[in-house]
Amino acid sequence: MNTAAILGAGAIGGYLIWGLSEKLGDNLWIVADGERKQRLETQGIEINGKQYTLHVRTPQEARGVDVLFVATKSQALEAALDDIAAVVDAHTVVISLMNGVTSEEIIGNRIGKEHVLYATIRIASERNGNRIQFYGHNTPGIFYGEVDSQEPTERMLAVKELLDGTPLHHTMLEDILHEQWDKLALNISCNLVQAILGVGMGVYTDSEHAAFLSKQLREEVVKIAAAKGVDISTPTVMLGGKKKVAQKWARYSTLQDLDAGRHTEIDLFAGAIVEMGRELGIPTPYNAFAYHAIKALEQKNDGLFDYQS
Repeated sequence: MNTAAILGAGAIGGYLIWGLSEKLGDNLWIVADGERKQRLETQGIEINGKQYTLHVRTPQEARGVDVLFVATKSQALEAALDDIAAVVDAHTVVISLMNGVTSEEIIGNRIGKEHVLYATIRIASERNGNRIQFYGHNTPGIFYGEVDSQEPTERMLAVKELLDGTPLHHTMLEDILHEQWDKLALNISCNLVQAILGVGMGVYTDSEHAAFLSKQLREEVVKIAAAKGVDISTPTVMLGGKKKVAQKWARYSTLQDLDAGRHTEIDLFAGAIVEMGRELGIPTPYNAFAYHAIKALEQKNDGLFDYQS
């Protein structure tokens, strides 16, 4: 693989830009068009205090890239499908680093599942405008693998070769679905309660009530995953040889979005679990509450409750 493109220049896209820029140079492209293309070309992006000039291509200009990393927010995926289809040709491999466990199926239904290599990413980062901050040395990084083969395939080895020699941490897995579901359970159990309360991660150790809610949210995900044939009953502790311990003040992505007045990825988190629970006949009352609570907080940010006396 000699060329790579990134769709989505947010926190996850920033990790890829930081890691791949030196190795690929002009062969690393950011996919965008219209006003967004102009803004990215003009402003670039600041990552960990360093300014990066971006090589921006329209979807049509990026067509035929060797690998396309999809790093958009979940609420932008539907609108991005046309751009993904425009980029992909017969040999392009698509790697979705979006949250949740549904993006590969959505993308594969549009462009053909044979193009999609399953993956996920573990990273704690913060985005403020076009500034992105993360700690690369202790970021677990990218995990990838096939859903129908435990042996490394040709394209898995090609991705490994692309990522080797860069500061990006990356791991090939025999069971990528386990990693995706385990991360979803982590996001739901750690993101949502703190987002509803508007406090840092220390709430889970300092409040038995928050810890109880976190545990109930995770247990619902474990039941859904088991019904899908994935056992995540034992949480992952070590990831890529790196143990991640959150600071008490840390605010995860859902709360970061609410703090910034943005809509969240709650549809990919609790929303997806509630929908799957409905289909499978598995009750998910805690995820249903979290879903509606965060949707109400989004409405609050939108000004819906700015009542005048």
